[in-house]
Order: sequence, then C-alpha cells, then structure tokens
Amino acid sequence: MKSILIRGLEPSLSEQIKTQAQSLGKSVNQYIKDIIKEKVDGESGKKHTKIYHDLDHLFGRWSEEEYQQIQGKIDNERTIDPELWE
Repeated sequence: MKSILIRGLEPSLSEQIKTQAQSLGKSVNQYIKDIIKEKVDGESGKKHTKIYHDLDHLFGRWSEEEYQQIQGKIDNERTIDPELWE
C-alpha cells in the first residue's frame, strides 16, 4: 500500500484527531484512512450504521445499591398476579 506523509499539522488539530480516533476505538491511521475514504469515495464502510452518544453519560454511573433498587422494581413488575389468571 502507498504511504502519504502530512506535514505542518497544527498541534491542536493533531490532538483532536487523536481524541476522535480514541473515542471510536480506532488507531489514528485507521481513523484518517476512513475520513479520506469517506470524503473521496463518499463511503464510510458502514452504510446503515450510526453511532449515537445520547446516553453515554449514564453508563457505569449506578452504584450497586442503586442497581439493586432499580432491578428490584423491574423484577416486581415482571411478577404474575395469580388473581388475574384465575
């Protein structure tokens, strides 16, 4: 494969690229290749996949006590009431 060298990249832009690549779980090289392919070919490789970050701030935030409380309520709602099925 052909290599391309980019010179004169501003440090702030370089950091943004690294941050974006890391947030997507990609190497900087793969992230830049994907951007170039999308811009040149009009393809992103994934035709019908969009990544949303709407609820990311909630993941990993519950304490064990909060989890047990919420799970208890869910389990309670899943209980079958015998009076309704007689």
